[in-house]
Amino acid sequence: MQNARYALTLSTVLLAAGAAAQVTPPTPPPSTPTPPPAMPAPIVATPTPAPTETVPYGQGMKVNLSPDGTKYLRFITWHQVWARYTENNAGTLRAPGKPQSDQLDFALRRSRLIVLSQLNPRFLVYTHIGINNQTAVSGGVTPAVDGKKPQLFVHEAVVEYKVNKYLNLGAGMHYQNGLSRMTRSSTINFLTLDAPLTNWPTIEAIDQFVRGIGVYGKGRIGKLDYVLSVNESFLTNQTGAFSTPLGLGTTTGTGATRLNTGSNTAQYNPQGTNHVYQGYFSYEFLEQEPNLLPFNVGTYLGAKRVFNIGAGFFYNKDGMYSRSATSVLNAAAIDAATAAGTGSLNTIATRKHDIALFAADVFFDTPVNKEAGTAFTLYGVYYNYNMGPNHTRFIGASNPGWGADARRGNAVPHSGTGNVGFVEAGFLLPTNLLGPKLRVQPYASHLLAGYEGLRTSDGKQKNVNIFDAGANFYIDGHNAKFTLNYRARPDFTNVNDVDYKPEITLQTQVAL
Repeated sequence: MQNARYALTLSTVLLAAGAAAQVTPPTPPPSTPTPPPAMPAPIVATPTPAPTETVPYGQGMKVNLSPDGTKYLRFITWHQVWARYTENNAGTLRAPGKPQSDQLDFALRRSRLIVLSQLNPRFLVYTHIGINNQTAVSGGVTPAVDGKKPQLFVHEAVVEYKVNKYLNLGAGMHYQNGLSRMTRSSTINFLTLDAPLTNWPTIEAIDQFVRGIGVYGKGRIGKLDYVLSVNESFLTNQTGAFSTPLGLGTTTGTGATRLNTGSNTAQYNPQGTNHVYQGYFSYEFLEQEPNLLPFNVGTYLGAKRVFNIGAGFFYNKDGMYSRSATSVLNAAAIDAATAAGTGSLNTIATRKHDIALFAADVFFDTPVNKEAGTAFTLYGVYYNYNMGPNHTRFIGASNPGWGADARRGNAVPHSGTGNVGFVEAGFLLPTNLLGPKLRVQPYASHLLAGYEGLRTSDGKQKNVNIFDAGANFYIDGHNAKFTLNYRARPDFTNVNDVDYKPEITLQTQVAL
């Protein structure tokens, strides 16, 4: 009770002191209304910024030219740089007069730029330029001499018009190839390090780096996606009847006793001028894929569930020529043919052969566990190639060997008359296996080819087996990734003694 009295007395004293200290403001005139008390400023909480996440790149750098985005420009650019250890094929030269059994080298596999513009939903203008396969010893403006100043050239220059929802018509230098899904593959999103190259059987022979000048029609009817095209056949690089690596004949004897006997081996026809006809048809059982551009995706990384079965063809009349084993030239005829060069084809008995190629393939890509982020990809294709008797061609990607020998460096039997099977598979591992940013996708592939021109001395056909295994390391999907690949490569320098050589490649790819 006593404490309560003390508290009441203290409160009375403090209240009196406060009243004595106040100053009473003057009373405003009656005509001036008393302003209302100011509203307290609202307290606005500063929002916490959301964590920044990488947005999937998707359709490229896009500049809208109209508010609704129907008129636009898109830019896509990418580089693929290789660091590679190669054990070379037998007899490889690394420089003039310098044999080299192996080396560590660096190469610019691809450097490309695409500009895509749409004037309205019916018109499309598309340009694709770039370079390929630049090494220190090849791929330059003089490819067999060095790698300096490679030629920047047009890969595609296309105008396209949408007739209706089922048909688009296009013209120009285009990549609307037939034959197989992989013949139309995108080089940005391969499942493995690269394509097997066999999927482009006439590359740089009668086409311009797998592109042709011509017209095409493409579209989709229900679940059936299709493309058909008619192109010019580019003139080959051959300059005479005896100038190709395998030749049309074999010369024996010396001086006036020389004889040249036909090899019964077909080569590209230097006088081939007939059109190239090709097409590809794909039935899409599950999700449909975009077909604005001709680039088929190699792996969707779990973003789609796709199951397609396809078939295609490629035909060029009289695209090859050969001399039979019964065609024999004496010394005078050999000299005359050599002097006449390509003109000798009009006087020497040769046979013409059509290039007739067929393929069937299957593609399956699906997420396995969406929560874990796992996915599975499988692709298989069968090719039947008819390119004249005993035709075989050798190619090596970014070949590290010097000179014009087709079998140098890392070259393998690339195409020819015969049958080819190719299969590849990959599995995208769980999301957090190596942290939240890095994704890993192991893969493997096997190519098995039987070309009738690859025979041992006792006449037995020697099959081609090429094994690849590796992994993709994705930092930002296909837009920023590393690929480490091991290849067991057959060395066919001596068909009677095929030896397998190792090839290890680390690729750095950035695509914007």
